[in-house]
Amino acid sequence: MSNRILVTGASVAGNLTAWWLARYGFEVTVVERTPEFRNGGQNIDVREIGREVLRRMGLEQAALGKGTGEEGTAWVDEQGNELAKFITEDLGQDGPTAEMEILRGDLARLLYEPASALSEFRFGDHVRDIDDSAESAKVMFASGKTENYDAVIIAEGVGSSTRELVFPNENIPRFMDLTIAYFTIPRQVDDDSMWRWYNAPGGRSISLRPDAHGTTRAMLSIQQPPEGEQWWDVEQQKAYLRNRFADAGWQAERVLAGMEDTKDFYFDVLRQVQMDRWSKGRVILTGDAAWCATPLAGIGATLAVVGAYVLASEIKLNSSHMEQAAAAYEEAMRPMVKQGQGVPKFAPRIMNPHSKLGINLLHGILNVASKPAIRNLTAKLFASEPKGPDLSRYERLMNTAAV
Repeated sequence: MSNRILVTGASVAGNLTAWWLARYGFEVTVVERTPEFRNGGQNIDVREIGREVLRRMGLEQAALGKGTGEEGTAWVDEQGNELAKFITEDLGQDGPTAEMEILRGDLARLLYEPASALSEFRFGDHVRDIDDSAESAKVMFASGKTENYDAVIIAEGVGSSTRELVFPNENIPRFMDLTIAYFTIPRQVDDDSMWRWYNAPGGRSISLRPDAHGTTRAMLSIQQPPEGEQWWDVEQQKAYLRNRFADAGWQAERVLAGMEDTKDFYFDVLRQVQMDRWSKGRVILTGDAAWCATPLAGIGATLAVVGAYVLASEIKLNSSHMEQAAAAYEEAMRPMVKQGQGVPKFAPRIMNPHSKLGINLLHGILNVASKPAIRNLTAKLFASEPKGPDLSRYERLMNTAAV
């Protein structure tokens, strides 16, 4: 039986994997490169099957209680007038804003706290090399430690360095032609409970979203093919955004001013991770390291939650045969991931028009789509979730999990 398991990455996928593995009786170590737990991050949502996993953990209500308070989505003009609006409560189902809207850091901490009581967490360290053999995976850490594990689970982000150690050049990224910056800015009195979305010519958009911490989450996005901006340093990225959004209008001046002093600036060129395999010997990928679908898919957190649960459960069911566990996990998750990554590349262009005419057309369509007669149908387009794996396979494991 495989007993010692290393998980790399202490965010949503890594913490949830660790929680389930420890509950199933494994000795789990989680290593995280950052020196302490990361509280930052923007809005994510967990829908349907992902909520079922949280329900099985007894954490669904706690996650709802830590929600951002976002009540819906509104597209606005330069004066802040609402041109189209979708209220989640009116839809009878999740729309652009899900019922479970939560900050990445808040969900990760909700998972980290119980996981850390069951597993060892090491911050400020990372994997330098992995020597995988038939007997064990020998892991060398940056701290100088060398340890043997029965399995290594890589639950890192889209640019996972540990993935590249084991699967060099196997990721063929699919760029989505959208550059996004996320950061937190001070809240002001006219910030409300809506996700406010403003379009400016040139494929630019500005979003402001509420949180539960007395601040506001800002997003700047530009629809264009990638030019390597993700490799620039932070100062170059900020200078680029200042230049591109200086004349954008609406609350651009406020957002750019807030960007200068923010503590959680994050900039990325959106790209999907596309791997032909998620495992090699005793090393297995999960979460964004395996299949990042990008925020455009709207199910990244749901995939992370479900994938981690399925992986941990398959390891429990096939604990003496790690390769069988990895194969069963991949068979269960591939269909959902494939559908989730099926966002057409023209979608960012449609939602981020380059001309004033295109913006007016988008707003007109959204206004009609938000009318009571058809808004429930429209909501399905925003919130459609790929069919997930059959979780009934793991129900009997619930009774054997340690308390």
